[in-house]
Amino acid sequence: MLPIMLDLATLKALYAERKATPLDIIQAVIERRAAWPDKAVFITPVSDEALRSAAQTLMAEHPEPNSLPLWGIPFAVKDNIDVAGLPTTAACPAFAYQPSADATVVARLRAAGAIVIGKTNLDQFATGLNGTRSPHGAPRSVFDADYVSGGSSSGSAVTVAAGFATFSLGTDTAGSGRVPAMFNNLVGIKPTPGLLPNTGVIPACKSVDCVTIFAATVGDGVAIRKVAEGFDAADPFSRRANWANLPITSLRVGVLDGAEREFFGNAEVEKLYDAAIENARALGATIVPFDYAPFREAAALLYDGPWVAERLAAVEDFFATNEADFDPTVRAIIAGAKGKTAVEAFNGKYRLEELRRITEAEWAKADVLLLPTSPTTYTVAEMQADPIRRNSHFGRYTNFVNLLDCAAIAIPAGFDSAGHLPVGVTLVAPAFTDDALAPLADALHRRAASGMGRDKAAILPEASKVSAVPDAFIPIAVVGAHLTGMPLNHELTGPGGRLLRSCRTGADYQLFALPGTVPPKPGMVQKPGFAGAGLEVEVWALPAAAFGQFVARIPAPLGIGKIGLDDGSTVSGFLCEAHAVAGAQDITHHGGWRNFIASRT
Repeated sequence: MLPIMLDLATLKALYAERKATPLDIIQAVIERRAAWPDKAVFITPVSDEALRSAAQTLMAEHPEPNSLPLWGIPFAVKDNIDVAGLPTTAACPAFAYQPSADATVVARLRAAGAIVIGKTNLDQFATGLNGTRSPHGAPRSVFDADYVSGGSSSGSAVTVAAGFATFSLGTDTAGSGRVPAMFNNLVGIKPTPGLLPNTGVIPACKSVDCVTIFAATVGDGVAIRKVAEGFDAADPFSRRANWANLPITSLRVGVLDGAEREFFGNAEVEKLYDAAIENARALGATIVPFDYAPFREAAALLYDGPWVAERLAAVEDFFATNEADFDPTVRAIIAGAKGKTAVEAFNGKYRLEELRRITEAEWAKADVLLLPTSPTTYTVAEMQADPIRRNSHFGRYTNFVNLLDCAAIAIPAGFDSAGHLPVGVTLVAPAFTDDALAPLADALHRRAASGMGRDKAAILPEASKVSAVPDAFIPIAVVGAHLTGMPLNHELTGPGGRLLRSCRTGADYQLFALPGTVPPKPGMVQKPGFAGAGLEVEVWALPAAAFGQFVARIPAPLGIGKIGLDDGSTVSGFLCEAHAVAGAQDITHHGGWRNFIASRT
């Protein structure tokens, strides 16, 4: 008997124990898909025969269970992403074409053993956050067929939440990989722009589009993202990852305050947002109110500013000849770009950069932002009665994220007081903090105890839990040029090191400025009986292999020894041979290298 949700950890365990085969899972997918009452989920499902054939081929070519990272894992693909052998339509039949190759992300996932089950419905040309703008109908929330599923990645979210795909691909320009996650009790992985390539994806706003992942758990979503990500020279907006870290302890979480708390009358969402804040506090985060106003103004640029012209640029030739084939609301939005000028585009760009600079003051207060994924939800009838204004409500806390080059993870936050409709929150942080966001996102999802997808009672598998520090990482304390912002910090961040915490040594350590070092470096020595105030250090964690390489590069007279911290614990870290500090400038009174450097400027 299979569980309701076909999450990645559970399927891998079933395969490892030989309790199921990919063919068994595909047969279950076929049966569940046929029985599901909402027939607007797929635009082009893969036929039953082709699905069985794909499973049989996989088992013949790779007979050992889990011999590929995603061996036998079923997934769905939003129908603005190419899958060879299936038409790409963007929910516009007149636009349809037959791609000759998979999109890069699809190709990577298939090579890892995943099986495509079909192309899913969407707001036409990925223009919307509600899921009602399609000639194929409006996919509905898995919890109440009167309510929207969210969009534009509507069908993609439903396939996972309904239990006939382990994960699905969406796209996200304004929040399309996050809002449907909230409305269907899922995790939405919204990567840093450019981390997943867009080759083979129909653009909405090419400069900010992201391929996204819907999954049952954060751990599943991160594992799938790691298969799909990576630089692709064929995509001019693809980027090589430059991983950034977040503190694991003393994390500052920014939350909405005062007039910026807008829920459009939905007290249930506000209540669960407040509960998520308290959960973050209980996990050790420091809660910091911040001013959302500049982020909100940046968000408004996506639809109210010249960026709407990018939507016309994506389909300009087709729109010129086939305007009547567009959904009326989508047509009105795209047609609104016709009056935009190059001057407006540059002025919009200038304003975005001004707002980016203003938001730096808010990022100085907080490491991570915790926001409602959507401030409210609506029925399909309500949305269709006021499609543009109510759609804009959904994007209040999502539209800025790609414009300001952020990573985000949307997570379930619980159900309303009637246990009827789900609510979600989103963690947002600067570019390439994707991995660093995952532990907190996973911990918050587990504290919400809201299950996975339509299985509200499901217990999240321990196997998908995201550890703050992976088992294979080794802690190391740094005191000088390797501190955050210092010249050699890249030697820690480059191989994927993570900042665990900032703290101080015990009282019996002294710090000296070593003469003639390039870049300038300090030497720290322990002096028993010395009674100082302790020295500032940062504790990082490095992958085991990187740790060995890092230590091997340390030049004499520096080396690695055991350092006592002010909380009584010990950690491996930088120490200096005593002979090297003879005659060197004693800078202990500065309290740390950073303060010493600042005193010289």
